[in-house]
Amino acid sequence: MSDNSPLQISRWLLAATGTRMFVSNQDRVPTESAVLVVSNHRSVIDAAVLMAAVGRPIRFACHHYMGQVPVLRDMVKKVGAFPLDAPEHRQHSFFGQAIRLLQSGQVVGVFPEGAPPMVSLTPPNSMGKFQRGFAHLALRAPVPVLAVLPVAIASIEESNNSALPLKLFSFFDPSEPLFDQPGWHPLVIYRRATILIGRPWWITPSQREQYQGKQAKTVVAEITSYCHEEIGSLLRKAS
Repeated sequence: MSDNSPLQISRWLLAATGTRMFVSNQDRVPTESAVLVVSNHRSVIDAAVLMAAVGRPIRFACHHYMGQVPVLRDMVKKVGAFPLDAPEHRQHSFFGQAIRLLQSGQVVGVFPEGAPPMVSLTPPNSMGKFQRGFAHLALRAPVPVLAVLPVAIASIEESNNSALPLKLFSFFDPSEPLFDQPGWHPLVIYRRATILIGRPWWITPSQREQYQGKQAKTVVAEITSYCHEEIGSLLRKAS
């Protein structure tokens, strides 16, 4: 598979679903350095949407169950995603894989809201709390030039369907408590969406020095808050 295959597959998938995209501030995307893309998340096609908007192949960290469900597993691998391991090995595996990708100059994508907005239908352009793992990754990765790029996916028009019962997914991933409840896994497909590229946060040597000391929690919180606020601001502009 060539480096551009995930990008080509993403464009094909968007054409197949009839998704029309409008991209704002594409000039903010770094073209040569390693990049950590951070975005809000509501749809199974979010990875394809972001890849087409950024114009570079993106290696996405996705939920463990996506690597267990047969058809879904094939789809996420074709678009360059790497499913997270089971909980007991998840953190170590995530940092190891993501750091290797960033060191090779690739683009890594993260959805810091995690699984909740995927298994419970949320209003368009809403956003939950961000987990801080991506900020730790950015500060730990021994990459000379690294940009954290916040990107907002604003849904203008979409279709909402029920995919499969949530309890069926617990068969593939019994470690996820979100699947141990009644209801259906939603399937959100954008008909029209605006993708707004935020201002990149460049990781500096001084920030990495702070991460080694007493200010580690502070610098992690700063990066997390910046991305959450930047994406929230972009979503409000699109409304």
